[in-house]
Amino acid sequence: MSDATAVPTHCPYCALQCGMSLRPTGSPELPAEVVDRTDFPVNRGALCGKGRTAPSVLSSRVRLTEPLVRCPDTGDLRPATWEEALAAVADGLRRTRADHGADAVGVFGGGGLTNEKAYTLGKFARLVLGTSQIDYNGRFCMSSAAAAHGRAFGLDRGLPFPLEDIPKTGCVILVGSNLAETMPPALRYLTELRENGGKLIVVDPRRTRTAEQADLHLAPRPGTDLALALGMLHLVVAEGRVDEEFVQERTSGWEAARAGAMSHWPEQVERITGVSVPELREAVAMFCDAGSGMVLTARGPEQQSKGTDTVGAWINLCLATGRAGRPLSGYGCLTGQGNGQGGREHGQKADQLPGYRKLDDPAARAHVAGVWGVDPESLPGPGRSAYELLDALGGDVKALLLMGSNPVVSAPRAAHVEGRLRSLDFLAVADVVLSETAALADVVLPVTQWAEETGTMTNLEGRVLLRRRALTPPAGVRSDLEALHGLARLLGWEKGFSADPEEVFDELRRASAGGPADYAGISYRRIEEEQGVFWPCPDEDHGGTPRLFLDRFATPDGRARFVPVVHRPAAEETDAEYPVVLTTGRVVSQYQSGAQTRRVAELNAAAPGPFVELHPRLAERLGVAEGERLAVVSRRGRAVAPARITTAIRPDTVFMPFHWAGEGRANTLVNPALDPVSRMPEFKVCAVRLERDG
Repeated sequence: MSDATAVPTHCPYCALQCGMSLRPTGSPELPAEVVDRTDFPVNRGALCGKGRTAPSVLSSRVRLTEPLVRCPDTGDLRPATWEEALAAVADGLRRTRADHGADAVGVFGGGGLTNEKAYTLGKFARLVLGTSQIDYNGRFCMSSAAAAHGRAFGLDRGLPFPLEDIPKTGCVILVGSNLAETMPPALRYLTELRENGGKLIVVDPRRTRTAEQADLHLAPRPGTDLALALGMLHLVVAEGRVDEEFVQERTSGWEAARAGAMSHWPEQVERITGVSVPELREAVAMFCDAGSGMVLTARGPEQQSKGTDTVGAWINLCLATGRAGRPLSGYGCLTGQGNGQGGREHGQKADQLPGYRKLDDPAARAHVAGVWGVDPESLPGPGRSAYELLDALGGDVKALLLMGSNPVVSAPRAAHVEGRLRSLDFLAVADVVLSETAALADVVLPVTQWAEETGTMTNLEGRVLLRRRALTPPAGVRSDLEALHGLARLLGWEKGFSADPEEVFDELRRASAGGPADYAGISYRRIEEEQGVFWPCPDEDHGGTPRLFLDRFATPDGRARFVPVVHRPAAEETDAEYPVVLTTGRVVSQYQSGAQTRRVAELNAAAPGPFVELHPRLAERLGVAEGERLAVVSRRGRAVAPARITTAIRPDTVFMPFHWAGEGRANTLVNPALDPVSRMPEFKVCAVRLERDG
């Protein structure tokens, strides 16, 4: 279905940022309906159920339509005016600064915020509040891949090539991604790959819908992906499959990386991972016999306490075989959140300034300070990473301004994080719904949604897109930019915080100019005319950069860098008390913390609640039947959900989706052990025991 009167825009959910159009209906129950938009190249009109039902959350029945302020007498949240709510937030932040210093105020952002919002939030934290204590939930998304990208290539962009290249390559190794459920419209790229004669290898401890599409499915024990990649590289060397010319001409550091791989012989890797030597050999042959190849990772290998090294090992495999810096080849990360890419490029990450500039780089500080009109010395230094910031709440950090995140459900060791949020002197939350985190706040600011505002997003390809306003928001709702503009004025900053998204974007362009993520040549006009523009794009005569690294890598000498890595165990291995491995993930009909999707009847009907997926042999040993309540217990807490028995999972592993609060909250269980480089928590592997509940 198409309609020339509908407004072209993009889905509010994952990093595909599928194109869609919206037609206003005039109904308060369902203010808009989705119209197909077949011209957008990423999804070509296809949408998953979440995208199709996205307008449901625009309904006044499920969303916030007026500010809320906690009544000191009753402890309840009550309706308030915007003036009262903003005054309360400004007073809470001002009072905390005066009593405890600037770093006693924290700011926590989200990977779903537009580039304009992420940029303004980082600027607000560093200028208005003067705090170093800012990070965002994208730290839990692809920070390990970002760190590995930077170490190897000198630049981090999720995919260094457009999605359209995937079906044209010879072989794809997909590591820790259930694309069929997390990004259903993207599955067509893998289907087309196989139709074109290419091969697909899927690495996942579960036989997911995606793994069922594979020519070869490798099912390693969770937390052993690093050993698997090293074992494959060992075989590449042993079988004489190294692209010696590429290694010599376009890389550095090979000998140390080679030595690390050669200490991981195939039989040892089989014992660690559970993947047999014949399977390892088959995977190496399939990847190397193809004329070109790609390795794509997602949260499986990345959300580990060794995630940066794990991704680095897969990058080393690409470099050793000449599968990088060449057409139809390379390493890429499948970003998760809607603006997981742009959200970390422009200043809401603890150690970064706009344009991917480093906060501890004097030249970077000078450039951004010049755009902002302040002394570089006035900018605070790097702060804590996301989990470390959440863990500090109620201690060093007394007040928190939170936008677009729901850590009560999404954070690791979630019960502990909930307790830290409750211990704050002051909490302000800006959100579109009353999430579990917003329900704890002293002030809740109701903000506009994707369909009610204009702004840019950067999808997993590095394509900067424009979401267009299609609807007028309810009278009691304002945009995040308007909220930050109002707070800045109340805190003494009359200028510098525009509420107009295009004005903010034009400033962002200047702030990013010359940086690694250079948006200087990108404008709203160009985005509209060109179906998005790929960064870097340093000036308006530049065509953008769909494909990175074809001539040189973004390192000082232009060479990709091998990083030597060796396998090490997970931060928490199984033992007699906790003998089973837990891994977590998503299901097709819910998204992230579920704050929005759990308010959509159609999605809840398809995925009504949490579950524990386990193998029949494990279920038999426990005496557990299908649907029976099962308690999963870790060193951090207990979660209870119905058993779902399937041969699609390893017998030593259980799986839980993480979209729900309450007794089935999977993130209550997970280990917050951090990767030393990326500061990514170890969501994907922890030790648990199972108990029948009742």
